[in-house]
Amino acid sequence: MKICVVGIGFIGLPTACLLASKGFHVLGVDINEDYVNKLKTNRLKIEEKNINDLLEKSLNDKSLTLDTKPSRADIFIICTPTPLDENKKPDLSYLIEGINSILPYLNKGNMVIIESTIPLKTTQEIIRPIIETMGFQVGKDIYLAHCPERVLPGEILYELVHNNRIIGGCTENCSNKVKNFYEKFVKSEIHTTTADIAEMVKLVENSYRDVNIALANELMITCNKLGIDPYDVVSLANKHPRVNLLDFSIGVGGHCLPVDPYFIIDSFPETSKLLATARNINNSMPKYIASKIERFLNQKNNPKIGVWGVSYKKNSSDIRNSPALEIVNILKDKGYCVNIYDPLVNGINYDKIKYESIMDSNFLIILVGHDEFIEEDYEEIASLMDSPIILDGANILEKINIPKNVEHYNLMKI
Repeated sequence: MKICVVGIGFIGLPTACLLASKGFHVLGVDINEDYVNKLKTNRLKIEEKNINDLLEKSLNDKSLTLDTKPSRADIFIICTPTPLDENKKPDLSYLIEGINSILPYLNKGNMVIIESTIPLKTTQEIIRPIIETMGFQVGKDIYLAHCPERVLPGEILYELVHNNRIIGGCTENCSNKVKNFYEKFVKSEIHTTTADIAEMVKLVENSYRDVNIALANELMITCNKLGIDPYDVVSLANKHPRVNLLDFSIGVGGHCLPVDPYFIIDSFPETSKLLATARNINNSMPKYIASKIERFLNQKNNPKIGVWGVSYKKNSSDIRNSPALEIVNILKDKGYCVNIYDPLVNGINYDKIKYESIMDSNFLIILVGHDEFIEEDYEEIASLMDSPIILDGANILEKINIPKNVEHYNLMKI
């Protein structure tokens, strides 16, 4: 069985490698020729657990090939991005381009599976008509379904196999055909439903988390105004048997949570006011945290600042929609001297001179709680700084030994 994966980025590449390892013949397609060539020649290190070794093995045994255009296959899996435009509206141009690219290669009996996160009604009202203009009947000639991914960056290969999956077919026949395929490599439960429901399920999952983080963030701001410890409030509230507040944060990043709620908001603004409010709260957090930081910075003339951690979450190299980077940019725009260090993010770290970012600085601001930062020698760090002050936005100070001569503050508590 031959599979063509269109869009070999964060989700598509692990999907292609996994399927190749399961005995399928896989073609991975991306329109970026330079990116494809780097993958082919092992010149691109992918920051995802086990993916580099699996990619090399799959290319060597020819179970995976890479190209810039599709070819005939039994199954087409679309993993193209669906970003927001400048007006927070879904941009479907990559998805539609991906669908159009496979049309010349479709045959009766093929499956077309959309794994991209998409707005409501996209499968039935946009993708299905495009396929049927080619003379195919969906549900009889072509089996079309939406099967949204549910993975955690850093654990993608594992979760592609072990997480529950939702199969949303355009018809019951589509759902059943596609389910039979996923059963060949998914070890957890597979649930079939309609395409419309599958689309909504994916958006609801991430909207749920976004709303709950917004609640935590709003509570943190209120606790700050009251002068009480928000961590104590959350810890004690969570002792209630039916309460489970999430952690507050400097903001919400990544590709899913800051994006997916807008797919619902855009379609149904009048019935999505809670989602819109949550988005506004979480979008406002970097500016709020930056204002807290500024109150400390203004104690020094021309302060020199080191910032540690700029990915969107701890132990990740992903900087998409990173609130930490937004905070850095706010500070730079205000004229502060900011040096950043992140051991996981390519292009902005200081591997050779590790403490260059804090040399003679007044402030160390920790925005992302990478495990490496917990293990640092803060005696040495303090010795490199000038009248050191540590501002913690990642809540890691309680896990480490801070020298007594170092001022330190948890940004979430003040």
